[in-house]
Amino acid sequence: MISKKWLQAAAVAGAVPFILTACGGGGGEDGGDGSAEGSELSGQVGLDGSSTVAPLSEVAAELFMEENNGVQVSVATSGTGGGFERFCNGETDMNNASREIKDDEAANCEANDIAYEGVQVANDALAIVVNPDNPIDCLTVDQATQIWDEGSTVTSWGDVDDLDAGDLAGEDITLYGPGSSSGTFDYFTEAINGEEGQIRNDYTDIGEDDQAAIVGVEGDVNAMAYIPYSYFTEAGDAVKPLLIDGGDGECVEPTLENVQNGSYAPLGRGLFVYASDVALERPEAVEFMSFYVENSEAITETAGFVPMTEEQMAASHEQIESLTAAN
Repeated sequence: MISKKWLQAAAVAGAVPFILTACGGGGGEDGGDGSAEGSELSGQVGLDGSSTVAPLSEVAAELFMEENNGVQVSVATSGTGGGFERFCNGETDMNNASREIKDDEAANCEANDIAYEGVQVANDALAIVVNPDNPIDCLTVDQATQIWDEGSTVTSWGDVDDLDAGDLAGEDITLYGPGSSSGTFDYFTEAINGEEGQIRNDYTDIGEDDQAAIVGVEGDVNAMAYIPYSYFTEAGDAVKPLLIDGGDGECVEPTLENVQNGSYAPLGRGLFVYASDVALERPEAVEFMSFYVENSEAITETAGFVPMTEEQMAASHEQIESLTAAN
């Protein structure tokens, strides 16, 4: 998503020399292997925002600083919403976001004269997870809505329509979910309940600590949570991700292939980094953003996320080129 002030920002960024060698590209005076040995870049780049995107940005920062030891890149986690508040107040250079910017957040950026660019850096998925000893394997979106929606009267597994919960039918459900500042919260509530922020209020709020949900579900056969892809893949056998029936009667597993091809609906999503025009007046910020996209495949593999498709990669490259075009 491009802010309406972005053409002006891109013109400013375009005045900054684009050192392609720092991104592993061809040409330039490097060590011959794409490294930026002898790079004179210096300064600081500060990111905040989504706890989901943070592991990606931390890997990107570490790899970038190995090649540019004069630059310090810091990554904080205030949640997507909390991060956008700081970003649009001009307190950070970039915001990690597990959703696109909202209209009110965009208005805040505009009011503070902050232009921005949102660049996709990876794919992700949310998984509804249960304890490994739970007999349920698949959940329809309608059943998930019945459990999680605002005003839900579901207290036990047996209260859910057409759900064969076996011996758990009479047992109370224990629910874990992130706080309202989380992009994961925003995405899940819109995808499952039809409106961002619309959710029952009697679940255990884990804030930005997705690991707490894993611990809770692992220790309670009656527990359920929704968490990002990277967390349930890392959790291994500690939790069981449920297959999702989006309404056509087919239960779809949350796998890398299904997330990329769009069949794991509606819980697949893109992950983004938003950069401000003020940040992109500085060469270290331009170089970091370029490096992030250029090396996204290695970064997503290291951090345990779903890489972008070729089409998504091409779109992100075009956005980066627009930021660094010296016209």
